[in-house]
Amino acid sequence: MAKPPEVGASAPSFTLPGLLLTEDLAERREYHLEEAKGRPLVLVFYPGDDTPVCTKQLCEYTSDLDRFKDLGATVWGISPQDLDSHERFARKHRLAFPLLADPDRAVARAYGITVPGLGLRRSVFILDGGGTVTWRHIALAGLTFQHTDTLTAQLATLGES
Repeated sequence: MAKPPEVGASAPSFTLPGLLLTEDLAERREYHLEEAKGRPLVLVFYPGDDTPVCTKQLCEYTSDLDRFKDLGATVWGISPQDLDSHERFARKHRLAFPLLADPDRAVARAYGITVPGLGLRRSVFILDGGGTVTWRHIALAGLTFQHTDTLTAQLATLGES
């Protein structure tokens, strides 16, 4: 199994199908890590659509999306569920950032966050505009999540360097 990329390392590249809910339309397309270059990216790996902790986490990030945007960052959520599940989840909770489908967990494995028999560890990777990991958090149990204040504080340091 791959090890998680260290701070200072390039993030593993990937292409995944995803969707973005805008108003009542769900735009489905391929998302390529390279397209995010030029601005910070918050990659949020979460275990499952419509589960209690994941719902709280993604709803908080949606509520605070302007705080991420004010720092020039975009947010992408990644989990093993398919796009139909993501669309139901996004519509139910009005999630306003892309949700990407990693059903075979290939990207989660590339990021070193899979757990045999359990799925994946709740994890957040912050990448700078060049695709370098500048901060990461990989949960041991995944019963809590990193709040917006923590993530935006880390993003704010990108502008200071």
